[in-house]
Amino acid sequence: MTTQAWAVAVVLAATVFGSFGSIYLKKGAADLEFNLKKLLKNKKLFYGITLFIISTILSVSGLKGGELSVLYPLAALSYVWICILSMKMLKEKMGFWKWTGVILIVAGVGLIGYGSAI
Repeated sequence: MTTQAWAVAVVLAATVFGSFGSIYLKKGAADLEFNLKKLLKNKKLFYGITLFIISTILSVSGLKGGELSVLYPLAALSYVWICILSMKMLKEKMGFWKWTGVILIVAGVGLIGYGSAI
């Protein structure tokens, strides 16, 4: 089975949705209280959970279109999106070693994609 381009696009979209989900879960966790009334009013937590559900649905549908050994490593790109979104939305800092890790992740995913195209 060859991996189709639409499947790659869908899995990549799933990583973006999942990354935004993580950011909103982090923001929602700041207001987290184990009080049912307050829990139900925690919109950021709700957004995070919703984005993870969308991400899961996209991932499952994307996995139908190709090889798991090609598509699943794309999930590692979530780490890249999280780093970028954390800087923008949470004002987190990225140091030399974090950027080195991001570069290695992108290189690794690129090598997997290149290896599957040969």
